[in-house]
Amino acid sequence: MKSSQLKQLQRLYHQRIPGDRITTPDFSQRLAAISTEVNQPVCAYINRRGQVIRVGVGTPRQTQIPPMELPRYGAERLSGIRCIATHLKPEPPNEAALTAMALQRLDALVVLNITGTGFTRRGGGATGYVKEAYLAHLTPQESRTLITSPATSKLEESQFQSPSWNISPPLDLDDLADQDLVDLVENLEAEFQREFIAQEVDADHDRVLIVGLMTSEITPLQFQDTLVELARLVDTAGGDVLQTIQQKRSRIHPQTVVGEGKVQEIALTAQTLGVNLVVFDRDLSPSQVRNLEMQIGIRVVDRTEVILDIFAQRAQSRAGKLQVELAQLEYMQPRLAGRGRTMSRLGGGIGTRGPGETKLETERRAIGQRISRLQKEVTQLQAHRSRLRQRRQHREVPSVALVGYTNAGKSTLLNALTNAEVYTADQLFATLDPTTRRLVIPHGETDEHQEILITDTVGFIHELPASLMDAFRATLEEVTEADALLHLVDLSHPAWLRHIRSVREILAQMPITPGPALVVFNKIDQADSETLALAREEFPLAVFISASQRLGLETLRQRLAKLIEYAVDTR
Repeated sequence: MKSSQLKQLQRLYHQRIPGDRITTPDFSQRLAAISTEVNQPVCAYINRRGQVIRVGVGTPRQTQIPPMELPRYGAERLSGIRCIATHLKPEPPNEAALTAMALQRLDALVVLNITGTGFTRRGGGATGYVKEAYLAHLTPQESRTLITSPATSKLEESQFQSPSWNISPPLDLDDLADQDLVDLVENLEAEFQREFIAQEVDADHDRVLIVGLMTSEITPLQFQDTLVELARLVDTAGGDVLQTIQQKRSRIHPQTVVGEGKVQEIALTAQTLGVNLVVFDRDLSPSQVRNLEMQIGIRVVDRTEVILDIFAQRAQSRAGKLQVELAQLEYMQPRLAGRGRTMSRLGGGIGTRGPGETKLETERRAIGQRISRLQKEVTQLQAHRSRLRQRRQHREVPSVALVGYTNAGKSTLLNALTNAEVYTADQLFATLDPTTRRLVIPHGETDEHQEILITDTVGFIHELPASLMDAFRATLEEVTEADALLHLVDLSHPAWLRHIRSVREILAQMPITPGPALVVFNKIDQADSETLALAREEFPLAVFISASQRLGLETLRQRLAKLIEYAVDTR
């Protein structure tokens, strides 16, 4: 662009619009004259004081303000900014412009269709450049679009819930100038506030939008199983899943995981539904979280953070709480830079003033020190558990560890076998802390009874985060130190075969090879006959039980006795 054109654009920042008017004829004509000269659309963004805060060459879609940079953002109100945009073709606002308005929650969008010609009035001031104007604004979801354009009908046919907006008939500049901005905005925000309060299910629950990305590495069935499992994780963590958005890509987008268009769809859907949390089905890097939050305007978390939140709620013992805090801090440390501008300000207090540490560096150092202390405590805990195991081994009491995918029924089985009172629920990671109980079973060779120890361990899950593997090493050692394993499988789950593979993959990563394992299929009362037949064919040596209905427990005790005899003989 020429320097004279840039100066004309810069002069727009000195313009003031009356606070109760959307625009003035003079400002509209001046904007249209500049757009005609540069032969490109021009957008001016104005706050409620009538100040021009942003000028961009391009369409409303190309010049839109990221949600995180808006002065206010939320489903219950508008952003406090309106956009005056020029358009080179004589047509109503298109889908891209209306979507940009919805994403930014603009007070209003004015589209000026320019003629391409014009003349200058005597005494200065551009005129004749605007052919017609359109005024568009958002409306509450219950109200439908009063004037339907091809753009709105296309959007309503799409896969996600579309916002509602009102598009005026063609207006001249004098009619546009007569519009009362204050009255329009106050009425709209009152409606949005009522709608937002009405659709809130529970203030204590997050309103969640799940995003799944299917790449060529997984099958469609595995992808759907992953999304169902993520929805259950969110439910267990206390969130309400409102909608799921999916995308299929050959590879992950390095900046935003999903493509640019899908990010816009996520932002629009989240804003329309009043979502306050977006959960992705995979681990996100710190930079990806920052990029997504900047473009979507609300908090974004990944699958690991949801699991960590569940663990934080479930931990009861001091050991469990220590390990959860350690895992959370190790997860948080590289993500501090994305926590907003406050993290880059200088800290206060002696030794932190001047050119020294920023608040970000202070936080990072404090977290590093806390991680070191927690690691020492976990190491002490590990040593304490090791002494307890040595004492048990000295008494030569055989031990069995219950392992399996989360929600397979391990705690229910422990209660059924030993009359323990471990908490059980139809939730993922219902119990977190390991529980050891005594169990009397028949001896493998004689009819005498023998006493063994059986331990309920933390449930496994597909792609268990590495930070959890490290933090829960004291718990997972119960698995490696046990004489034998009972691998419990939920046969009623559609993905039971994949669950078996996931558990075996995690066991293979243990530093010490675990003892022999007996596969036990649980919840046979909820499985169909075809699944039962397939499991018997694939695993002929397995035991089939229903822990909740106490079916097959005597057979399990007898097979457990043989397993212990084999494990002890092969030590």
